[in-house]
Amino acid sequence: MGKLDGKVAIVTGAARGIGQKIAVQFAKEGADVAVCDLKAEWLEETVGLIEAEGRKALAVGVNVAESAEVDACVKSVIEKFGKVDTMINNAGITKDGLLMRMSDEDWDAVINVNLKGTFLFTRAVARPMMKNKNADGTAAGGTIINLASVVGIMGNAGQANYTASKGGVISLTKTTAKELGSRNVRCNAIAPGFIQSKMTDVLPDDVKKSYMDSIPLKRFGTADDIAKCAVFLASDDASYITGQIISVNGGMIG
Repeated sequence: MGKLDGKVAIVTGAARGIGQKIAVQFAKEGADVAVCDLKAEWLEETVGLIEAEGRKALAVGVNVAESAEVDACVKSVIEKFGKVDTMINNAGITKDGLLMRMSDEDWDAVINVNLKGTFLFTRAVARPMMKNKNADGTAAGGTIINLASVVGIMGNAGQANYTASKGGVISLTKTTAKELGSRNVRCNAIAPGFIQSKMTDVLPDDVKKSYMDSIPLKRFGTADDIAKCAVFLASDDASYITGQIISVNGGMIG
């Protein structure tokens, strides 16, 4: 038996990277998964990986910054699966630059996807999660897991828009936990540190070394590290954990 048997999850930004790993890990643990990205066709690989684990999948193209599209997405998931148990707000973008040169467009784009998108999906799943019931009629609730970032805690030069968006996600997480806790809906955030990816693989060796020197565990994280943390937070093992920011960063910061 998996930790998430019988559960239904939504994962945004699931076409690749951390979002894809979370979606597949949830399937391995017994969940059916609705995966979202800007275009549904980008999700074909993720859907195949979920179905290879013997679970059901639904691919939804959605702009997370558009309220009507988000509401329609959640409605389609409930129509297919009957409920939503876990919401993973993973979709995110970067448009880096020094704040004195940052355009209004680059600021708005990052805030709209990373922060507004998290708010819109949280709002859309809140009522359905409140209505979830256990077999004995008691409130089953649900779990919301937001992807923050280590730089949302400590800041980072050249990323004023991104760090502001992730700092906002952290505050939104804490407020959501306070507002929805009485209905057994838990909300936590994961703050990844330096995670190995195709983008980090091409960094110069001296840049990678400088990052590595700041990590007590002396290695970069992986998408699997984040996915396994998400499974824990969505499972009954974390039933008394809400409003927390779980730093998965190898010890970069406390």
